[in-house]
Amino acid sequence: MDWQSLRRIVTDNDGAGRSRILIDGAAAKLIAVEDGGLAEVWAADLQPDRLFDATDRLSTEDLKLEPDQGGVKVRWFTMPPEDKSKTSEELEAAAAFGFGAVGASHCRVDTTRHSMMHKTDSLDVIILVRGEVDLLLDEGEPTSLKPGDVVIQRATNHAWVNNGSETALFVAVLINAGT
Repeated sequence: MDWQSLRRIVTDNDGAGRSRILIDGAAAKLIAVEDGGLAEVWAADLQPDRLFDATDRLSTEDLKLEPDQGGVKVRWFTMPPEDKSKTSEELEAAAAFGFGAVGASHCRVDTTRHSMMHKTDSLDVIILVRGEVDLLLDEGEPTSLKPGDVVIQRATNHAWVNNGSETALFVAVLINAGT
């Protein structure tokens, strides 16, 4: 994955109320192992008096999976194809490491169906940009996604499973639901 090719553009208003570009560049933070990872675009507090704070909080904060209480996060994330050569123990260890690295070990509430199952206290809007992925939930058959599909993930246990041949690329907007 060429993370440097992903561009974030953040707008702002100057002191006179005129619109301008605040940031034009690469992701604020990145955590990646091989082709899987998260690249942070923006985080904001949704309180009216803080929404327009021009501080790029992501450049100073530790990378974490969930947005803060009353906050929103925007990110890209990738999902490489499933590695069929790995044992279930190796897949579990990789999942535990990955979620731990973004402060989200507590999100792994029930992984009996898949090692990447997790649940966050957020309303997530997930858009598949590239690749083919299955959305796996606790019940039912996997739901196949193709580029352009949008998933409204409402604080439910889930996993993204890439049974395809290319790394999938997503855009995600996560809104803390405080559930």
